Amino acid sequence: MDSLDSKKALLVVDVQNDFCPGGALGIPGGHKIIPILNRCIKFFEKENLPIIVTRDWHPKVTKHFEQFGGVWPEHCVEGSLGAQFHPDLELPKDPLVMSKGMDPEKDSYSAFHATDSSGRALENILEIFGVAEIYIGGLATDYCVKYSALDALKAGLKVLILTDAVAGVNLQPEDSRVALQEMVSRGAKKTIFEELR
Repeated sequence: MDSLDSKKALLVVDVQNDFCPGGALGIPGGHKIIPILNRCIKFFEKENLPIIVTRDWHPKVTKHFEQFGGVWPEHCVEGSLGAQFHPDLELPKDPLVMSKGMDPEKDSYSAFHATDSSGRALENILEIFGVAEIYIGGLATDYCVKYSALDALKAGLKVLILTDAVAGVNLQPEDSRVALQEMVSRGAKKTIFEELR
């Protein structure tokens, strides 16, 4: 790959047990994107490109949850089984894991609110790697994927949404379609695994 290609990174958003069928906030068909994500991970691994994996990592008490005034049932509480990555997700040996949602006062949907184990923000990590182009897959299209993509665009990155590797909550039936439209209208491009080069 030429030097321009070395500026790519893969962002795998919140593929956790609680967001897959059977979890506290299970997305219908959420698990069906995992085989495609695994192929994307292998592709980026083979090309020695950064793979960044986000997770919701909520405290037990947070305004994000229904019982404390939020929209959502309790999910992805730090250290819980529901917060673990789905067992079928084939992560690299040393994945760069970013955690978000730790602030009990904020929803923190975007990966750009996440930090790694040493407290570095996603934007800093992307700068360190020299990333200019980010491919995004994961859960959920209409929340964490959308807000991550919009923040990536604001940060001046080229954004590609892996439409075969995302799934949405769809509180309203059209939410995911509308979210994709919004991402594209702001400058994101739609792509699929087969188009990875």
